Parts: sequence; structure tokens; C-alpha cells
Amino acid sequence: MQQYIFPITLFTPHTEDFRSEVSAFQLGAVQVAHLTFPSLRAVRTARHIRRVDPDTYQLAWVRRGAVCVTQLRNDGFIPAGGMVLFDTSHPLDTDIRSSGAAMAEVTVLRIPRGSLALPAAHTDRLLSRQLPHSGVSGALLRRHLDTLVAQASRLRPAEAHRLGAVTADLVTCFAAEALDRAEFAPPESRTAELRARIVAFIGLHLADPDLRPASIAAHHHISLRTLHTLFRQEPATVSATIRRLRLERCRADLADPRLHDLPIAALAARWGLLLPAEFSRAFRGAYGMSPGEFRAEAARVHRSARNHKASRTRAQSDRPDRRHDGASPPRAAAAPPDAGAGPPAPGL
Repeated sequence: MQQYIFPITLFTPHTEDFRSEVSAFQLGAVQVAHLTFPSLRAVRTARHIRRVDPDTYQLAWVRRGAVCVTQLRNDGFIPAGGMVLFDTSHPLDTDIRSSGAAMAEVTVLRIPRGSLALPAAHTDRLLSRQLPHSGVSGALLRRHLDTLVAQASRLRPAEAHRLGAVTADLVTCFAAEALDRAEFAPPESRTAELRARIVAFIGLHLADPDLRPASIAAHHHISLRTLHTLFRQEPATVSATIRRLRLERCRADLADPRLHDLPIAALAARWGLLLPAEFSRAFRGAYGMSPGEFRAEAARVHRSARNHKASRTRAQSDRPDRRHDGASPPRAAAAPPDAGAGPPAPGL
């Protein structure tokens, strides 16, 4: 576990049956680690720091269990759902408690100190304290971490490097909000946060047929020009982003057998696409077939998979050497030897 956090000494009552699960991946200079483990105490001393100091901040999201922590004379109690910031350059004492029979679960971000664009003197005030998570920055950071952990296996190196910068920016905004000193957040961090808020807003309002760049700009109290400038570095414009997300939702609904009886026009209208002909052209342009053709193909694939599963189930139940309860049938008793047969050969 230490290689995914920093050099520490661990104490635990579970020395005989200690087990943990760790998954970690790099986002450029940023590391994300997801850990589960039983109750333990972790201590980092001045001796540890002299031996190895990665010169990083560690942001821990306590998903399950609770943490009591002390650093720089700050004492904190962080319940499940809370976040706490550590500094590897200062001694640390943490007591991590699991929840009943369930192990503790923590997601840890390791961020180089230079990537957190806040004065160290101000950031030190946040160490070992429960960080407020009711704001927009906290909600965005949690959603971001959830997505990273869930999609880690699909990350490509170049994408991971770019996401490392995005992650550091989100943490900077989150920390600045916690300090109530947003002026220390650099302009690029505030820009990234605003863009993420706008994309989240779009995703939540796709069903609104009046969702347009002008209404998005008005909701966020920015000019239409500023909105388009924010998306200049993105792969698509604001309007193209809205269209892509709507088509993705429609595509998912067309493939859902539970919605097979819903007319295609009604399905598109659920996502703000009220003109059937325009929807059909956009869908064909994006996926190479009409909505009706895609639905039919998805239904065929679903039926094929269902029939294959049913065939396998029947084949298994009809096997003569298997009972329906999964146990092997009793073997038939061996026939007695013929009366005229001699005794069995030795060793048989």
C-alpha cells in the first residue's frame, strides 16, 4: 500500500488476516489510487520524510469508513463521504476505521505541490480538516473521480496526461473554494471549472427543446461570445456538443428493448429533438443508418443473444450426466462378478 501513498508505518489489529485491494493509474504527474482495507493506523514521521519526500499533496476521498487525522496541529474527523488534504512534507498521524464488517474504502489523489496553484501558507490551513463538499467544485471533483476510477482501463497515454492537468485544476478550484479565497485560483483553473459546469448543465437539460447557446450563456451569467470562447479548445462547438449528447441518449434508448413500443419520434422528443426529419438526418450522419434501421438491428442482436442464452440453458438442463440441482447423478452399482469367474487379479 505504501507505494501508492508515501512511506509510512502501519499498525493494525488484523495482522493475521490483513488483506487489501489497490488499483492505481497515472494521469501525467498526477496519480489516482483506489484502496480498500481493514481498520489501521498510519504514521508518517520526520524520519520517513528525511528518507523519502515525494513533495506532494494527497487528497483523500473517504468513501466508506471514517478517518481521524492530525497534521500541523490540525485535528480532524472525516466521516464517509468527506474529503481531507495531507502534505507529504509534514508528519502525519491517521486512524482509519472500517465500517462494521465492511472494509474502509478510500480514493487518493497524489498531486505535485507545484501543480496546486495556491500559496502553500494558505493551503496548509486546510491540512487534516474535513473539506466542505457542498459546493459546485466538490460535486464536480467527485463526479470526475468516479468517472476516472470507472474508466481507467480505457485511458490512452495522451488522454491520461491531459486529464492530469484537468484534475489538478479541479482540485485547485476545490481547495480555493474551501479557503474562500477564489482569487488565488489561476484564470485557467476557473475557466476549466466553468466549462465543466456548463457541460454538466447541458447533460442535465438535454430534454429541454429550448436548450441553446444563448440560454446556456444567460443561465451562467456570461456573454454568448464568452461561451463560444470557452469551447474554442474543445473538439466541438456548444451546439455540436448539445447535438452529440442528444443523439447518444437517443441511440441508447433505441437499443433498449424496454422502449421498443415507444415511437421513434416520441423517443427523440424525450431528448429535445422535436423535428423527426431533422433527427433522422442527424442520426444517419452520426451513425451511418436511420433510427429505424438501428433499432431493428439492435432488436435482432438482442433476440439473438436471448435465444443463444436460452439454447445453452436447455442444453445444460438436458444433459444426461447433470441433475437439475447441479449435482451429479448417483453412479449405478457395479454388477456382481459371474459365478464362474475367478477371483480378481492381485492389485485390482
